[in-house]
Amino acid sequence: MLQKLTSFFVVLLFFCSSLQAQNQFTISGYLKDASTGEDLYAANVYVKEILKGTTTNVYGFYSLSLKPGTYTMVFSYLGLQEVERLVTLDKDLTLSLELSEGEVVTAEVIVTGEKQDRNVDDAQTSVVELEIKTVKELPALLGEADIFRTLQLMPGVASAGEGNSGLYVRGGGPSQNLVLLDNATVYNPGHLLGFFSVFNADAIKSSTLIKGGIPAEYGGRISSVLDITMREGNTKEYEFEGGVGFISSRITAQGPIIKDKAAFIISGRFTYLSFLLNPLLKKSDTPINIPWFFDINGKMNFKLGEKDRLFISAYFGRDRFSFSSSGGSGLSFELPYGNATTSIRWNHQFNGKVFMNNSFVFNDYVSKIRAGFQNNSFELNSGIRDFGLKGSVEYFPKITNKFKAGYEYIFHQFTPYVYEAQLEENSFSSNIDVKYGHEFALFVQDEIDATTWLKINAGLRGSMYASTGPNERIYFDGTQPVDTVKKGAFDSYATYFGIEPRLNARFKIDEETSIKTGFNVNYQYIHSVSQSTTTLPTDLWVSSTDIVKPEIGTQVSLGVFRNFKNNMYETSIEGYYKKTWNQVEYGNEPVVNANEEIEDQFVFGTGQAYGAEFYVAKRRGNFTGWIGYTLAWTNRNFPDIDEGRTFYNKYDRRHDLSVVLQYKINERWSLNATFVYGSGQTTTPVVNRYIISGNIVNEYGDRNSYRLPAYHRLDLGATYILKDNEKRYSDLNISIYNLYSRQNPYFIYDDVNFSSSGNVSINAKQVSLFPILPTVTWNFKY
Repeated sequence: MLQKLTSFFVVLLFFCSSLQAQNQFTISGYLKDASTGEDLYAANVYVKEILKGTTTNVYGFYSLSLKPGTYTMVFSYLGLQEVERLVTLDKDLTLSLELSEGEVVTAEVIVTGEKQDRNVDDAQTSVVELEIKTVKELPALLGEADIFRTLQLMPGVASAGEGNSGLYVRGGGPSQNLVLLDNATVYNPGHLLGFFSVFNADAIKSSTLIKGGIPAEYGGRISSVLDITMREGNTKEYEFEGGVGFISSRITAQGPIIKDKAAFIISGRFTYLSFLLNPLLKKSDTPINIPWFFDINGKMNFKLGEKDRLFISAYFGRDRFSFSSSGGSGLSFELPYGNATTSIRWNHQFNGKVFMNNSFVFNDYVSKIRAGFQNNSFELNSGIRDFGLKGSVEYFPKITNKFKAGYEYIFHQFTPYVYEAQLEENSFSSNIDVKYGHEFALFVQDEIDATTWLKINAGLRGSMYASTGPNERIYFDGTQPVDTVKKGAFDSYATYFGIEPRLNARFKIDEETSIKTGFNVNYQYIHSVSQSTTTLPTDLWVSSTDIVKPEIGTQVSLGVFRNFKNNMYETSIEGYYKKTWNQVEYGNEPVVNANEEIEDQFVFGTGQAYGAEFYVAKRRGNFTGWIGYTLAWTNRNFPDIDEGRTFYNKYDRRHDLSVVLQYKINERWSLNATFVYGSGQTTTPVVNRYIISGNIVNEYGDRNSYRLPAYHRLDLGATYILKDNEKRYSDLNISIYNLYSRQNPYFIYDDVNFSSSGNVSINAKQVSLFPILPTVTWNFKY
């Protein structure tokens, strides 16, 4: 099947090529970093004579088709020396280059190679391309540099609250974000119950967040796409880097397997605070243990020839949280969970105009709860496992046109809440089978420079999903089973189809100003439902079935982008409107029957989100930074909740402000600061309490009708370079988290007290997590 699909696209593209390639020749090749041999993603290739150019794809490949002639080609990349080549194009040519590091530059002389007006010129709207260097420099919670926390500082991206790395993108929930690591889906991107993300910054090459106008090559989620690519390994020489922080340490090793032809990188991260403190907690009779995590990233790349490359990458991470009481009670609790992913990618260059990539991906997310009390035990297991094939063909018929088409197939295996219990001498277990689903999609997209002022990126994605056996499904009427249906491996409970148009358009007003618009329709066939405000390890992923319909989301956005002072300052204002259908929530009073299908606890409705995002950034000079502000509304309407009244979503954040400042004092010292402010989370309040038969009974108000106090925090950081030469680098990163020790609310609980006279007092109390937290991290590289 894979070969047939690939052959079909190749034949189609070669046919189109023969129609458009008359009187043109093609120059193509790869751009690499001269110091490491790694591919340069989004490097710029510019033709001076015609004032046009292109950028490299994620594998460093570029292609330009031009009329015969002599051209001045300019190759550039952020932080590397610009290279010019005079090229006479009288036949198809291959030109691959390695770009070297440039000197540190002042604002007046620019040697760094980023296309300075890219935010104005590109057709893609609502996109954030995050530099890993920025992630590492900003103040961090407990010294852990975190991609997710840096993304939370961007307009349109809100945090899930105190000490949490979840992402709310334009009113969407964490489970509505497609998070990819080298093409493999990461289902729970949080460590330590969501306090940190699973992505080790030392192992990451690039990260791109798409908030709207999602291209047709991405699908399966209705809110956003976060596409993260791992580093490939140094093909030139062996290199080691790492860091020692307050709660964890990390180490990365990379180097050539065969010089200039094959390389590896392996990066590990682990916490040790638990190993230091848990023995002390045990001696003090404290039942709770400090949780711990570890993760490992690995990747190899092989140059099989001039036109073929092979990449093998993997991730494995695990977390564990537990407590056990001392004495004779024998009470214990344990929560282990984690992700594992594998990607095998092969790409092939047919000629200077056609580039193909195929991938096999595997991902596995597991979560367990183990509990014990004296002679009783309980274990709950859940998870999701995927096997997938993905492929695409890129075709570059001329300098003003980029065409891409591809396919995607994923086989999903869902493990519902499956339990085993031992109560004295009696054993119990659930009877719910593993669920299966097949997801398939085809897409085409084309980016066209129609005129000097109009650039369009249009695409279409067709998707299909089938919920299948082999398993059986028990149907309930209330709490009573009324029917059992069995399905074989090729029998479907339900099959769904989706047509998903995508569009981005850029209207250029002048060299420094443009207007952009984006539109997308997305289908989401798998769902995660949570009663918390973030992604927890115990959240369950479920399939679309005959009861649970696919979520559908449509979004339109419009923005103005303007640069000032030779692109030193970037500004933008974007507005968006999002409408969603078949949203999934738990009902007002979910009752869980151990053998009842979890989807029987769900209710369904619609949602909408709309708002405006404001962004100002200074990109060059010793003093840099940005300010982002979002004004937004997010609400939902469910016929089975609050009698059908519209309520604010738990992801609703009215105001969200981020200020990021960075200042380079000299060659050794740099300072940075971040300030964040966000409206409080919504919650459902208790409006009345009654004592019935000696028990306190709460009466709740409308869903999410109360808002917690606002969240705000100031962080400071400083970096001092200890050593920086050709062979060694080291620095000290000093961070102060929550400088003025703001007691931000984590959650509110009821404190119930009974007096000797029989009176009852109930007070709402706030739990806060982090006061002021200073940390020091030592980073090294050699």
